[in-house]
Amino acid sequence: MSEGSEVVERAMRYPYAVPARAFVQRGHETLDPGEIEIDPQLRTTLLVYGSNGSPEVLARKLALSADPVLVEPAWLHDFDVVYSAHISPYGAIPATLQRSPGTTVRVAVIHLTADQLRLVSATEPNYDLVSVGPVACELSGGETTSQVSVYLSRHGCLLVDDAEAALVAVPARDRRFAELSEPQILERLRAELCPEESIDAFVLSNVTDPGLAQQRTTRLPRRPLRPR
Repeated sequence: MSEGSEVVERAMRYPYAVPARAFVQRGHETLDPGEIEIDPQLRTTLLVYGSNGSPEVLARKLALSADPVLVEPAWLHDFDVVYSAHISPYGAIPATLQRSPGTTVRVAVIHLTADQLRLVSATEPNYDLVSVGPVACELSGGETTSQVSVYLSRHGCLLVDDAEAALVAVPARDRRFAELSEPQILERLRAELCPEESIDAFVLSNVTDPGLAQQRTTRLPRRPLRPR
């Protein structure tokens, strides 16, 4: 596979595979929580909803950390995971949260050391780390939390036909927004922003020319987040 093909594939595969069960990520090893002891009380708990719950992405973002990270599935009520109105540095249209009364969406909580939180934050230039609440978030062990720390997009929610678009890859119950896959949303934006380019050329130009990606980002229709 050529370098260009790898870039396009990485963008198209967003948000990558996210297990439906709890796991521990230590480097490139994905372990069962019973194989290693982590005390969540000694960690910062972060709600994640896109690629940050993926073993592949955690292995990459935490490559400089020798500590394991615990990831637990959760369900967040009255929100959905939708596309953000920006193009990521690696060419994908990434996710953000949007208020969606009646919807329950699959998310995850990850338990990070202070150093790991700094490493992850360094990879999120388009997001702000904020505290959101009150919310209803059910964790895998049955407990609930009403206040969560989460990265929210600085760009708002992308509008498709004047409405937010949910990520089809993220499971949800009673979803109100239309669902689109990453290849579908990229093709939609390519057709609107530069119909003369192929999809591969569109993705590659966004990755190789950050200024162009930023310029295209400013042209995307958007709606502000409604986290509360």
